[in-house]
Amino acid sequence: MFENLSERLERSFKILKGEGKITEINVAQTLKDVRKALIEADVSYKVAKSFTDEVKQKALGMNVLTAVKPGQLLVKLVHDEMAQLMGGEAVGLNLASKPAIILMSGLQGSGKTTFSGKLANMLKTRNRKNPLLVACDVYRPAAIEQLKVVAEQIGIPVYSEPDNKDVVAIATNAIREAKTKGYDVVIIDTAGRLAVDEGMMREIETLKEAVHPDETLFVVDSMTGQDAVNTAKTFNDRLDFDGVVLTKLDGDTRGGAALSIRTVVTKPIKFIGTGEKMEAIDVFHPARMADRILGMGDVVSLVERAQALYDEEEAKKMMDKLKKNKFDFDDFMAQIQQIKKMGNLKDLASMIPGVGKAIKDIDIDDDAFKSIEAIIQSMTPKERANPQILNQSRRMRIARGSGTSIQEVNKLIKQFDQTRKMMQMVTNTSKMNMMMGAMRGRMPGMPKQ
Repeated sequence: MFENLSERLERSFKILKGEGKITEINVAQTLKDVRKALIEADVSYKVAKSFTDEVKQKALGMNVLTAVKPGQLLVKLVHDEMAQLMGGEAVGLNLASKPAIILMSGLQGSGKTTFSGKLANMLKTRNRKNPLLVACDVYRPAAIEQLKVVAEQIGIPVYSEPDNKDVVAIATNAIREAKTKGYDVVIIDTAGRLAVDEGMMREIETLKEAVHPDETLFVVDSMTGQDAVNTAKTFNDRLDFDGVVLTKLDGDTRGGAALSIRTVVTKPIKFIGTGEKMEAIDVFHPARMADRILGMGDVVSLVERAQALYDEEEAKKMMDKLKKNKFDFDDFMAQIQQIKKMGNLKDLASMIPGVGKAIKDIDIDDDAFKSIEAIIQSMTPKERANPQILNQSRRMRIARGSGTSIQEVNKLIKQFDQTRKMMQMVTNTSKMNMMMGAMRGRMPGMPKQ
């Protein structure tokens, strides 16, 4: 995500490296390069120029800060201005109504159906909502079936009327059913349409007028770059939507849509899709995205993704096992499944400050865990529960069964032992700190930290 833009911006800031102070000349040189980087990332010339003019004005007005190096100051100014360009603050959904109605709109192929499922899953798991998905794409072959397949993965019901082509009637009936059966959010998946298709545009306008949605979201494929911005403007002129969803941000995107769509349509980006998995959805935080674009990582979003999948009861069981040194390969496998649910591995790694740049040329396959899973699955239940019995003959059998080498099996077992020892040490350290804290409170003369 944004790798090329991040690299170009980093090169731009090097112009100021070693400079003693901010001057009109060195700022102009740097920002000229920044403007080029933004235009290459598919940001419109008008937005890129306005952005760099604003940064230049602020930079030249702050040259009294002699304690800050010029390069650091400009990075901060670019960061803050970039966050403002993308909206400044995160904007949530309006879910006050019972049920809250969310209408999805966008072009065909933008990822509306998949995103509808992701949003329903997020509202169910993170917000404790009870959503109903509504199939109102009555034109595309197998569209209703696709929504049902997506919904089945996340355990969410779908309302559909396969023989009915009247989308207003379908949506109205679905909302009535939601009220009857206690669903508190209704997500209406509509057909993809072209802005030039007057009939289809009138249909979604009529649908919006009929159901009075609390949120109308425009879903756009971020890989289409500046075209995405132009399409968003055309749709907004007709629909006056409430927010934008950027999908496929994990792809080979230049980032122009994320950077300039807010300026053009004056509507917030509310969510981003970062992969195919149902959990690969994030609330859009402009400041965090600016952090990522400038290579600073995004630890907060990484922690939030982990917390969204955090099961308190399972964590307690895991802690009890660690205390008793009972952590086994079944637990190890469970942890791998949790990591995989968090999303694209390269995207996750890039959220750690400094790692994004280090791994930009490394291909991290989402199947990186495949051989590990094959090895663990080739163990018997007794071997998974008792790793200490894995002697040489057992290891050779596991290697044959998993299609791996004995070296790979030995390496995994060694890594598992190291992980178990480290986790045991962390648990014991935590226990020891608690004991020391209690002792400090009771024993006079014992030093306090």
